[in-house]
Amino acid sequence: MKVKKFQVNPFPVNTYVIYDENSKECAIIDPGCYWDEERKDMEKFIEDNDLKVKHLLHTHLHLDHILSTPYFSKKYNIPFAANKKDEFLLIDGPKQASQWGLKLEFQPIAIEKELNENDIFNIGDSKFIVKEVPGHSPGSVVFYDEKDGIIFTGDVLFNSSIGRTDLKGGNHQDLIDNIRNKILVLPEETVVYSGHGQETTIGYEKKFNPYLR
Repeated sequence: MKVKKFQVNPFPVNTYVIYDENSKECAIIDPGCYWDEERKDMEKFIEDNDLKVKHLLHTHLHLDHILSTPYFSKKYNIPFAANKKDEFLLIDGPKQASQWGLKLEFQPIAIEKELNENDIFNIGDSKFIVKEVPGHSPGSVVFYDEKDGIIFTGDVLFNSSIGRTDLKGGNHQDLIDNIRNKILVLPEETVVYSGHGQETTIGYEKKFNPYLR
């Protein structure tokens, strides 16, 4: 499994294209592209590598992670996949944009495919399992690939930090409990790709993350 990271929008957010070199299947995770050149860069990467977009996945639905969801859903004719518990955030989208000083080029669209605990999706011969990890938002999920030893955590777990819990629907204790019970139990060598910042590993976070001691 190959991972291409794009840092996009003013925050910035990590948007990922994950792909299998043999089958050429790929998924887009958290399409937060804000500027047109960011979308074009992703499209060029997908085209240059002859990739077939199979999934449009979301770890959660805060606005900075979904700014180009309608665009890519239409372009590649694939359903918008997320956890329904975050659906209320779509309604709040225009308000969020105004609060953050962003101009919405695309209005949020409804969830077309639900992602729930223990759902599985495939990219080539790699199998990802969906784990619900609420706390940053009620519908936060992570995507874990045991074979390749990687996990995409969105804004649940960062390098030496955790997601904020002061936003609507957040709960600090839930977040801590879910990280410990669902993420830190994974093999220590598992590489963590988060929604912001640099990669880390489960082992590093168990030892050094000040929020998890």
